[in-house]
Amino acid sequence: VQLQASGGGLVQAGGSLRLSCAASGRTSSSYATGWFRQAPGKEREFVAGFKRSGGTYYSDSVKGRFTISRDNAKNTVYLQMNSLKPEDTAVYYCAADRGVVITTASDYWGQGTQVTVSS
Repeated sequence: VQLQASGGGLVQAGGSLRLSCAASGRTSSSYATGWFRQAPGKEREFVAGFKRSGGTYYSDSVKGRFTISRDNAKNTVYLQMNSLKPEDTAVYYCAADRGVVITTASDYWGQGTQVTVSS
């Protein structure tokens, strides 16, 4: 499975961005998928994901502002980010896993896309 993340950029605080993660290769809708992010000097942290069962879950820091969705026909997962804050600035990575949920040890990773939120 290969993952290609895109959609990052520079946005002012309060603005919105939509990230995309396109999967190719031996993909399966039964994979757990989602997003992590890593800010400079910090550890990679979970943002939002689909469990293998299909349910969604979010970190407390983005709940109510970010929405994860997917288009199975396109093998693409999206992350709609609204009300962005400077602390959302990070490289965002999509991930996929044959397990129940994605983790920092997940099987497959995209290359990362930079999101910068200016104050």
